[in-house]
Amino acid sequence: MSKIEKNEHELKENLSPISYAVTQENATERPFSGKYDNFYEKGIYVDIVSGEPLFSSAEKYDAGCGWPAFSQPIARKDIKEKADFSHGMHRVEVRSSQADSHLGHVFNDGPIEKGGLRYCINSAALKFIPYEEMEQQGYGEYQSLVE
Repeated sequence: MSKIEKNEHELKENLSPISYAVTQENATERPFSGKYDNFYEKGIYVDIVSGEPLFSSAEKYDAGCGWPAFSQPIARKDIKEKADFSHGMHRVEVRSSQADSHLGHVFNDGPIEKGGLRYCINSAALKFIPYEEMEQQGYGEYQSLVE
């Protein structure tokens, strides 16, 4: 898929201030403040900017870190990783491939039985699509990932 282009005015009009700051300015929401941190409904999580499918509820777990945590993305090709040396540390930033939205970071302290990764993602970068609505919202092909 091609990269999604939206102008700053459209984004500011359509996103909450925190979603804009996170996805466009690489901000981070406060730990334990995001709506999807302690949220375990069945469905998928998509990029709030582009709607591209990113994570399945089947891969979500409670890492106790204060942000939604996933053991893997729906498809590796939909996630871009880049070195992040901000705040005096080395981390691996995670971005969506279509909209280039900042999502969060990936760490190697996740569940070993699921591959050992922890995708620590800002709720403000995500939109949740409930399982019951996936077909009508155009995400029916992903239902098997959450069944």
